[in-house]
Order: sequence, then C-alpha cells, then structure tokens
Amino acid sequence: MGKIEVIGLGAGDLDQLPLGLYKKLTKSENNIYTRTMEHPVIQSLQEESVAFEAFDSFYEEEKEFDQVYKRIVKALLEKAEKESIIYTVPGHPMLAEKTVQLLLEQKEAKVEIAGGRSYLDDLFAALKIDPIDGFQFVDGTSFDRSQLNYRQHLIFCQVYDRFIASEVKLALLEDLPPDYAVTVVESAGGHGESLRQVPLEELDRSLEMSNLTSVYVPPAPASMLNHTFHRLREIIAVLRGPNGCPWDRKQTHESLRPYAIEEVYELIDAIDQQDDENIIEELGDVLLQVMLHSQIGEDNGYFQVDDVIRSITDKMIHRHPHVFGNQEAETVEEVYKNWDELKKEEKGKQPASVLDGIPGELPSLAKAYKLQHKAAKVGFQWEDVSGVWDKLDEELLEVKEAIETEDSQEIEKELGDVLFVIANLARYYKVNPEMALNRSNRKFLSRFTYIEEQLKKQQKDINQTSLEEMDNLWDQAKGKE
Repeated sequence: MGKIEVIGLGAGDLDQLPLGLYKKLTKSENNIYTRTMEHPVIQSLQEESVAFEAFDSFYEEEKEFDQVYKRIVKALLEKAEKESIIYTVPGHPMLAEKTVQLLLEQKEAKVEIAGGRSYLDDLFAALKIDPIDGFQFVDGTSFDRSQLNYRQHLIFCQVYDRFIASEVKLALLEDLPPDYAVTVVESAGGHGESLRQVPLEELDRSLEMSNLTSVYVPPAPASMLNHTFHRLREIIAVLRGPNGCPWDRKQTHESLRPYAIEEVYELIDAIDQQDDENIIEELGDVLLQVMLHSQIGEDNGYFQVDDVIRSITDKMIHRHPHVFGNQEAETVEEVYKNWDELKKEEKGKQPASVLDGIPGELPSLAKAYKLQHKAAKVGFQWEDVSGVWDKLDEELLEVKEAIETEDSQEIEKELGDVLFVIANLARYYKVNPEMALNRSNRKFLSRFTYIEEQLKKQQKDINQTSLEEMDNLWDQAKGKE
C-alpha cells in the first residue's frame, strides 16, 4: 500500500501557494488527484503541464455530499494500493475538508498532510473582523440550524452553488429577518477577491458561486434573538436582578404556586378551544413559571435551569430504552409497564404504598381518578365496567336515603361516593373526569351567556324571565354548537 500525501491549494490563486508545495506539485513523479478541478491554482499548474485527475463527476452522480466524499476516499485508497499518490484539496487540508477527515480515520493507507495555506487569515482581513470576539465556522453543505450561534461572527464555507446558498438562506430566515445584511466573499486573499453585501433573502439570487465562496453573517443584535432560549434566560435574570422588577424580585417558590396552577388551566382551556395562537401564549406563560422557579433556585445557590433540563433529559432517555437503548416496546401498554418499572428503579426503594406519589394539591376529581388508576395497576378493580355501573346505582340510592334523613353531613358523604364512582367510570372509558367536567363547565357558560345576550337584546330582565323561556333560549344555543 502506497502513501497518500494531501496538499492544500489555498483559497486563492498561484501566488498564495507556498514555494515548497509548488515545487512538489510541478516536479512530482507520482499521480496527482484532486477533489475538484475548479480552482485557480490547478488552472495555472495545468498551463505548466501538470496533470490532474479529478472527481468532479462524483458530484453529478450522487445526491448527497456524504456519498460523494465516501466515493472519493474509496477511489483514493484503490489508487494507493499500487503506488504513492498526491491528493490536492482547496484551502487547507485540515480546514472543512471532509475527505481528509475520512482518510485520516481509515487504517489501510498512510496519510501525510503536506500543508497548504488556510484562507481564514485572508478572510478575517477581508471582512475586517477579529476572531477573538468569537466566530463560528460552518460547513454550508452539512450543518444543523440548532448549532448556529448568532451572537458570534458566523462564516459558512463550501457554498459551492445556488442550491447550497438557498439551503443556508432558508435556515437563516428561521431566525433572522429577510433584509438582514450578509456578505458573500469570493477568493479571499486572491487577485479575484470580492465582497458583496446582500439582503439575506437575496443570497441565492443572481450570484455566481464557486469552491472559493463563503458567506459571512455578522453578529445579530439581542433584539432579533427574542425567540431563543438563552435570550429568555437573560431576560428572566435581569427581571430578578438588582435593577429588575420589584414584583419579580419579591417572588419565591411558595408565592408562585397559585400562578403555576392557574397557567396550566389556562393552557388546558386554550387546547380545548383549539386556539393555536392562545396555546402559544399559554405555553409561554407555563415556560415563564419554569424559568422563574429556576432563576430563584440559581439566586439562592441551589440549582439553575441547566439542572432542570439535565434532569428531564436524563429521565426521558432512561425511561425510553425502546428508543435510546436495546429494549423493545411495540405497544403503549408495554411502554407504560417499562415506565413504571424504570420509575421504581430511579427512586431506589419501594414506595410505602401503591398510592404514593399523587400530588396533594390535585383537584379532588383528578385525585380520585389517579387513586383508582394506581389501585387498578395491582388488580384492585372490577373485572368489567358493569360492576362500576352497579356500584353507581348503589351509591345513588344511598344519596336518596341520606336526603330523606336530612343529614347534611351524610348527604355530603354519599354525594362524594357518587363522584368517586363516576371518576372510576371515566377511567374505564379512558376519559379524564377533570377534563370532561371542564368541558361541560365551558359548555354551560357558553349557553347561559347566550341566554343573557338574547334577553338583553329583547330588553328583558333575566330575573323576571320564566324557566320555560330560558329553556327555549338554551335549546337555541345548543343548536348553534
């Protein structure tokens, strides 16, 4: 197996190529291969009778860049089986060059990096930016939007053509406005160097792209990043800080408790109304509660939002071994079973009671549902739902008997038993009783409000209106649903 010597051609023309590399290429007796012929140094060397064999055709034959790079490496290794070869790449071999990384990972052939000039220095000089302020270097052919840091200088390399430019543009438009100014840099440091500033929305329009094209995105002002998590975290810290809001600074975990409950119910109401805009707003209010509690924890020196995120992330990975591990779960029932077993494992000890773990602040109807759900897991339930219906009949009869005694405490007790059975009935039919009652409350509110509105239009006093007339209006409201 021969050696593969990798040479970087720089980002500009022949004048940028170090003398030693120039001599190596012009006097080489080995075959010279190149990732692409589209580079000014290669064009100049061809005029001096230096022959290259390129892999440009691979780009046309494959749909994904990853496949192109793998094919190039495979071809180079096949060539190196017979003799030592030279492989040239644009720029520096160790800067945004995937084929070189793949070559270094393989164990078959010896790979030597002969150097080459990086174009970053020329790029910084052309853009007049100092990388010490922080910069991110991104491969335009392969990146994840979630990785982009808009607070730093952002440079996309390998923007070969308009298609890649379009992909970059679409990703950036998710976070930046269409008129945000970006700079297209061509041949940084070379004779053909050019910088063209364009609005982001025009990045892929009427521009010629090449192997020497980069796109520079300047740091975005904080006001453009209000949709990002770190910006929200900053805002909450400011509100709780020395110069923040007196109300926010005064809050404690205990004082925020009622707001947490209230916000969750408002979210549920928005979901039930299928109001997407309101769902967004209410989810934001719920997130605000999480951030306030986390900031209080950080201010007190006990925990911060990173700990909250780490906790739920670790939990989700651990409780989904069928997704992140080797365990299998093909049904929802199997998922529930695994979840409960893993939950016990996390706690480190068996609970004192099967009914442990139900929040004390749950509304009574929801608590009844939870209690019976937990008891059912160990078999404490009727074999079928007919037993629940029989129990409901029994409890209703006991309510009537309590009413006849005119004992208010007994009536309360028996009505509670009826509600408890109804919660169990809802469980059998896979209906959350709290949500069901909430829906009925909204329905009653809507219909009764309709009665009030109609009577107001008729200039009638609701206190002087007969039940029959209100029933008719009720039926009208029901017909409009």
